Amino acid sequence: MVAAALAGAVLLLGVGNSTASASPGSADPPTVLPAGAQVVHPTPTPPDATNCTASYPPPATMPTPGAMPAGSWMAHIQARGYLVAGVTQSTYLWAYRNPGTAQLKGFDIDMIEQVNQAIFGADAPPVHFVLVPNADRSQAVATGQVDLVAETMTINCSRQTKSTKDPYPVDFSTVYYDAAEQLLVPSNSKINGPADLGHSRVCAIGGADSFGNLVAVAGAGHIVAWSDNNFADCLLMLQQGQVDAIATDNAILLGLQAQDPNTTIVGPEFSPEPYGMAISQTHQGFTAFVNGVLANERVDGTWEQLYNRDLLPYTKVPATPPAATYKTGP
Repeated sequence: MVAAALAGAVLLLGVGNSTASASPGSADPPTVLPAGAQVVHPTPTPPDATNCTASYPPPATMPTPGAMPAGSWMAHIQARGYLVAGVTQSTYLWAYRNPGTAQLKGFDIDMIEQVNQAIFGADAPPVHFVLVPNADRSQAVATGQVDLVAETMTINCSRQTKSTKDPYPVDFSTVYYDAAEQLLVPSNSKINGPADLGHSRVCAIGGADSFGNLVAVAGAGHIVAWSDNNFADCLLMLQQGQVDAIATDNAILLGLQAQDPNTTIVGPEFSPEPYGMAISQTHQGFTAFVNGVLANERVDGTWEQLYNRDLLPYTKVPATPPAATYKTGP
């Protein structure tokens, strides 16, 4: 009976227009939009009225690892037995799964590990990583789901003040990396920057400011904005010809370009993107402690060592850590 059914299936496949010249498999494979991809209608992001990268100054003396001050959030983390950090797992160079070990690695992961060791010492327990979508980063911090987020997150004024757009305000550490927004396009593209977009299709990540920054310089009527959940999906859409460009930080675009050498990053830079670790506004002492960790990294060469290992092979540009700016008042 099975053989008869198969024979019937073969006969059915043969039914059709006998003059058709196309052979099986000759048609282009169908392209399917990634789940979550949708057209959005962004509005220009207004520039920050003031410089919002200033953070709380570090303690005069950093506590000894393993001996956090009583009553501090660091002591709470120590008593709990592990640090909880919000990250992504799909941003190559910054936070991604090592295909050989399945462990998370990248520059953001290294920044978190430095905080972990400053709390617990060289034999620190493993960090508990929580995968947090871009759009939920502030909420995860403000509601206590995580102790901090290090996820290529740009410091800006909006994210530090409660508003309709940002109902979960957070504090930030000092800047640990200076990025800027650019475009990623196929190597044979005629697009050389925002001015060349015309009515091009552009992909960016939901919850990020990329579209708002882009339309501020290119005009909302000059792009068809496709929002998606992660950068890997944007790259897939670019490879399938579903979009003409990806807009985001050049630090992230470097990772996408490394995965597809048939792409190129084009300028000019159209928005500065200083990265900071997001921390709850109820834990100012913890933010100051993290700033102390970053201050030590700048002085003892750890930041440069991690940059040279994780990013220099792709940026091709030697770098020094961004200078810290601290608050001078309450």
